[in-house]
Amino acid sequence: MRAVGYQAPAPITDEASLVDIELPKPAPAGRDLLVEVKAVSVNPVDYKIRRSTPPAGADWKVIGWDAAGIVSAVGPDVTLFQPGDEVFYAGSILRSGTNAEFHLVDERIVGHKPSTLDWAEAAALPLTAITAWEAFFDRLDVNRPMAGAAPAILIIGGAGGVGSIAVQMARQLTNLTVIATASRAETRDWVKALGAHHVIDHAKPLAAQVAALGLGAPAFVFSTTHTDKHVAEIAELIAPQGRFCLIDDPKTFDIMLFKRKAVSIHHELMFTRSIFGTPDMAEQGRLLNEVARLVDAGKLRSTLTTRLSPINAANLKEAHALVESGAARGKVVLDGFGPPA
Repeated sequence: MRAVGYQAPAPITDEASLVDIELPKPAPAGRDLLVEVKAVSVNPVDYKIRRSTPPAGADWKVIGWDAAGIVSAVGPDVTLFQPGDEVFYAGSILRSGTNAEFHLVDERIVGHKPSTLDWAEAAALPLTAITAWEAFFDRLDVNRPMAGAAPAILIIGGAGGVGSIAVQMARQLTNLTVIATASRAETRDWVKALGAHHVIDHAKPLAAQVAALGLGAPAFVFSTTHTDKHVAEIAELIAPQGRFCLIDDPKTFDIMLFKRKAVSIHHELMFTRSIFGTPDMAEQGRLLNEVARLVDAGKLRSTLTTRLSPINAANLKEAHALVESGAARGKVVLDGFGPPA
């Protein structure tokens, strides 16, 4: 089968950073599905792994997590899917990735693809939707009111991949006032179109801008990017006893800034359930099915903004470079492997 991989970590400008290769087609066992991949999207985790992690016990490392495709075969213990089902998911970081014609994934972290979306539109959603959902409902518990705080959430990086679905979820699934950050005209317009009540500029101090809205101190802050640049402002603007969740990897983080306000700090990593095989691992499949229902009901929309075709090393390099630049709006998706050579 066709795939894209690398043999050593490298910057995306390196010719060998991503290479078109041929690999054996895998076979499903246990609770695995063998999925014929129709589309994939690129997330920051893709370039972080590509530039830092060598293959383990194999000649090639294949990365990629988001995918949409058709179940081709199932393992003997599968109960939730059958061949022919259309699915979407974000795979396990411990396993070979989705940048391949066929991919193995545990059925418990897979959802039925939204029927109203094409392959690329669906592939834009899984990793970011799981991240935002878990951040809001498993970590921040946003539907539990906080006495004295403004019923509002600040989403830092509202136009990015996670931010684009987080803004929608906060607007559609909660009663919170949604404040999002964006710094360019096109990203401000995008975030407003997704449902943000207010948009502020993350290139300027955040606390004064939030205060100027006249809402009071927000109960919740969700930071998707550049947390290290904003941590002091977050500590200033958040309500006493507020809840703060971050998903990025700040080089420094002074937790003592939050002690006086007794702010709770939460990390969100959507791979945790599959890394540790947690007893509630199947929650990810269930929440993806709910996301699909909300999409088909017109409550949520795909965050696809850039579509490249086919899935090959050249296009994946272009996608990685765009996502790595930090200037991407929404999601970059690749679809189709094209006809066999």
